[in-house]
Amino acid sequence: MGPLGGLVVADFSRVLAGPYLTMLLGDLGADVIKVERPDGGDDARHWGPPWDAEGRSTYFLSVNRNKRSLVLDLGEEADRTVARRLVARADVVVENFRPGTMERLGLGYEQLSRLHPRIVYCSISGFGAGEGRSLPGYDLLVQAVGGLMSVTGPAPDSPTKAGVALVDVLTGLHGAVAVLAALRERDRSGRGQLISLNLLSTLLSSLVNQASSVVMAGVVPEPMGNRHPSVAPYELLETMDRPLALAVGNDRQFRALCAALEREDLAADPRFATNPARVSNRDQLRRELETALGRRPAAEWVPVLSERGIPCGPVNNVQEALALAEGYGLGPVVQLPRAGSAPDRAVADPIVLSRTPVTYRRAAPGLGEHSEELRDWLSSLPG
Repeated sequence: MGPLGGLVVADFSRVLAGPYLTMLLGDLGADVIKVERPDGGDDARHWGPPWDAEGRSTYFLSVNRNKRSLVLDLGEEADRTVARRLVARADVVVENFRPGTMERLGLGYEQLSRLHPRIVYCSISGFGAGEGRSLPGYDLLVQAVGGLMSVTGPAPDSPTKAGVALVDVLTGLHGAVAVLAALRERDRSGRGQLISLNLLSTLLSSLVNQASSVVMAGVVPEPMGNRHPSVAPYELLETMDRPLALAVGNDRQFRALCAALEREDLAADPRFATNPARVSNRDQLRRELETALGRRPAAEWVPVLSERGIPCGPVNNVQEALALAEGYGLGPVVQLPRAGSAPDRAVADPIVLSRTPVTYRRAAPGLGEHSEELRDWLSSLPG
């Protein structure tokens, strides 16, 4: 059943942040009912290429397993009544419409909590419900205005987004933590509450050391490519054939690196003997290290350095990364059952629980696939 077995989630969200949140709850056993509009459903259903062999968006499939799809036209009173019946049976509501939309539909937290005081209601927006309420919450926009692009990329004149919608994913993770915290508090008080999340605040918190450098030291960070602002060597370095990632986190590891490269003199050099010194002299250090690393291809350096406890590795593409995880026995790909069809393949949930593991009960649903059964269920319940 899973640790959240018996929990009902009414999911009014779409695209990524909300669906990622509700998929995590579904993986942990919750019954997630995805409410979609009749004219095409979740926008992400149409985001492609790439498409799978059946023409489905791989983007949509990545965040919508373990859910049932219910089509409702929230512009129609009859379907809003169905939505309210659903909420009355739910433990959790998740929505990411623009602020004010759910209230206009009669489905806002204050309206629903009067009917259902135990409801945990998670509302996700791009920039909050104040002055930024009218701004669309697209990940690219938030990465730009929220500072992430300013510290990503090779140089200040080349702002670069992360290669995945990172802010949406981080917001979904924060949302899942908040929902579980609110449910735990409900166990004590018997009362639900409103959770408000926005992408901009999530990003600012997730900038961690980069944001704290401004708040605590008045230092505005700039992009450094693959380098680290506070640690060296912590970057990509060239070998004979391809770049090698080296993450040397302390002086002991640096001495081990120098020994492996047969350059013990570098560890004794005052310019490089301590991490602050290496950060101050990172350009000179890079030249010395790349000269030594250039004697061998990356594949030969990895075992040599790893045996000495030096964190290192090649730059893999995603296919190679999945193969690496498979080689480590991590089981990165799972099978999702589909009624009357071959199973779907999906990337595994990373959470491992010893007694109540995550489960993979359903592939991502077709639009309205469960509408009939869900409407029958809701109409059969009293109230």
